Amino acid sequence: MVLLAARALARLVAVLLPATLAVGGLAVALFSIQGDSATLSLPHLAGLLSLGDLQVAVGMWLGDLQAGGPIAWVAALAGVGAIALGLLLAFGVLGRRRARLIVMRRDEGGTIAARPRAVGQAAVALGEQSRDVLRATDRTTVRRRGAGGRLRLTIYHARSADGAGTTAAGRARIQALADTFSLRADVRGRVPRRGAGVR
Repeated sequence: MVLLAARALARLVAVLLPATLAVGGLAVALFSIQGDSATLSLPHLAGLLSLGDLQVAVGMWLGDLQAGGPIAWVAALAGVGAIALGLLLAFGVLGRRRARLIVMRRDEGGTIAARPRAVGQAAVALGEQSRDVLRATDRTTVRRRGAGGRLRLTIYHARSADGAGTTAAGRARIQALADTFSLRADVRGRVPRRGAGVR
């Protein structure tokens, strides 16, 4: 959960930071067209942003920091917060969530496993082999401990087709795949709603 939040924050910063730099660079380039104190000049831009007042305010604030007191404690807490935020962003960028795999076999020679998405796509391909099947969808989950998991395959068939027979045929097609990966197979047959697209 922490890794997902860190990744979301890192992506947000990765989008906002380049956009802010791009807008700032565009503003500087635009206000570099003219010189002196004209409208499109850097001195005029500094005046619009009140950079002179900002310099005075920052100088006074830095002087208060050197003197100690409540402001120094607030600054210290802000520094700790900035460090924590930086570490969280680095964790979001560099951290990798452990890939969950469906273990087929594990012994002294190693482990044979597959990604749930790949197994689900194979089940969908097997389930769509019948002419009566319009499309199929899957939901494949991995057992937290040990081998195996669960494979739920939904087969959408034509209204004129034999729903029970189509579902049974789809279950028979994926059973070998489910047995190979120790998956508990759950196959359901459905008729698509009117107006629903068929891929």
